[in-house]
Amino acid sequence: MLNASNIARSLEISSPTVQRYIDLLVDLLLVRRLQPYTVNLGKRLVRTPKVFIRDSGLLHALLAIDEREQLLGHPVVGASWEGFVIESLMSVVPERTVAGFYRTSAGAEVDLVLELPGGDRWAIEVKRSVTAKPSRGFYQSIEDLKPQRAIVVHANSDKYAMGNGIQVIGFAELSRELKHL
Repeated sequence: MLNASNIARSLEISSPTVQRYIDLLVDLLLVRRLQPYTVNLGKRLVRTPKVFIRDSGLLHALLAIDEREQLLGHPVVGASWEGFVIESLMSVVPERTVAGFYRTSAGAEVDLVLELPGGDRWAIEVKRSVTAKPSRGFYQSIEDLKPQRAIVVHANSDKYAMGNGIQVIGFAELSRELKHL
């Protein structure tokens, strides 16, 4: 989640300056600003955007992570995987797809919400672990959003139904599906 005030305070610059730099990084396609998916559900929604460094290799280089084992033991591994998956999926979604994330003040969250041309809504949770077990907040989000597809994307290649209309699918398979829409 982007907190420009915290960044500004730690760098001893103003919040508007931080925002201008983030805008520049977005314009240069180095950073993706993922806006919150806002629907009128009568819920208090988080309205702060998420930001990702679009190139996970660049992120790892900036953090001086040189080897896979080093990455797997680093606290950024989950966020790095999430950013990689989101960026990769965004590169293959159909034109005019609206993307965002969903999060309520109560903690219900979905990593990526895609509103596809034609109106279908997909809720996608990204899990790096082999056991693709979503949090309770994901289930609550599914109830709130009522998407046509609820997906947990993971690093494995397995594809199976989890129950409650949730499908677990490998990252590569989901990319192929989106590419062929």
